Amino acid sequence: MSTQTNDYSGYYGAYLSEYLAKTNAQDTRINYILAFIIICIMLALLGVSKPIFAKTPPPNEQIIAQVVNEEVYTNEQFRQNIKEKYKGLNVTFPNSGVAHIKKVKYINSKPIKINIIEINTKVNKNLRIKPQTAGVKLNSKSSVRSIAKKQNAIIAINGGFFKPQTGVPLGALMIDGEVLSGPIYNRVGIAIFEKGNKTTFKMQNIDFDIKAITKNNTVKIDNINQPRMLATHTLMYTSAWSKISPPPPKNGYNALIVNNNIVKISANAIEIPQGATVIQGSKELISKLGKDREIHIDIQLQDELKNAKHIIGAGPYLVKNSQIYTDYKEQKLQAISGKNPRSAIGYKDDGTFIFVTVDGREQSSVGMTLFELASLMKDLGVEQAMNFDGGSSSALYLNGKIVNTAVNKEGIRVSNALTVIELQNDELQISGL
Repeated sequence: MSTQTNDYSGYYGAYLSEYLAKTNAQDTRINYILAFIIICIMLALLGVSKPIFAKTPPPNEQIIAQVVNEEVYTNEQFRQNIKEKYKGLNVTFPNSGVAHIKKVKYINSKPIKINIIEINTKVNKNLRIKPQTAGVKLNSKSSVRSIAKKQNAIIAINGGFFKPQTGVPLGALMIDGEVLSGPIYNRVGIAIFEKGNKTTFKMQNIDFDIKAITKNNTVKIDNINQPRMLATHTLMYTSAWSKISPPPPKNGYNALIVNNNIVKISANAIEIPQGATVIQGSKELISKLGKDREIHIDIQLQDELKNAKHIIGAGPYLVKNSQIYTDYKEQKLQAISGKNPRSAIGYKDDGTFIFVTVDGREQSSVGMTLFELASLMKDLGVEQAMNFDGGSSSALYLNGKIVNTAVNKEGIRVSNALTVIELQNDELQISGL
């Protein structure tokens, strides 16, 4: 028995030794495979990550570097696109996101000198487009250069129509949310919206809804700070108009409103203190309002224009939804449809905004009709465009100089202008609050 037992133990011992040897070999191979996989993973991680001992910049420095790189790329792309668009023309880039183009176009073998300024508010978020008046009161006039310099603007173009004798705007004007004057004949205007550092635009026919509201009466106000067009109109004048209101129409009254109270009624012109308002209408109407004494003025913009920061009107349309559209008859502007010096603006939804002047009334540049101007604006690729006051008023300012050939080298004194201001970094932070 003992001999047989010893044989079995030898057999099983040999088998166990052989099994263990094979198992050790298998474990060794598995260990090698696992080690190889781990090394591959580590090498891959090292390949995509920064060196272990590299200095990592603070998060704010990383963000700044990224923004700078994006701005450089975007501005270079803007320049390249401009060069391609205006290939062979005189093109300069006076500021980031700003291009100035000079060209001569021929129509019926007649030369026309054109100045174009393209800006892009997405390339340079420091650019702000804003209408400006010639003076504190609306009955003021000044050169485009003077208006620009007063605001430290880098670009300015003469704006809407105005009464030549006084400088009072003849059209819609709103600056920093304050309605300064109302539209005439429901003419087109451009609204400028600012949200943080984003600027957008809306072009359409302007119509303000103005009401005078008392305890017992609600009265429609036909216009604000505009010359009287009909004897039956009820008008409103603010202290922005002038120091003195116009006289009321025949058989009419002026009512002076101070702190939401009617404090004086007169058949003559009334002095308008700062912050006060005058309502001008028929004797019956003003007397009815005067009985209630307390009065509130409500000014509402169209739904599409609510939250606009600025509005400036002129007309007619030139391009609407990327198509030529000159509604000068509807806007009662037939008298200006012939060849003249021109000023115009247009924009695209990608942040592009274009200023254009056309020289005229001279042998070297004969000017353009409204239809020719509309064709030019469409060729420039704008989606919406409108005509500004032209003729002797046309003037385009860029970094200290009038760049078009204007009357008297400066253009005549005008009521208002559309300007571009380039904010500095501290101003940009404040504006974004």
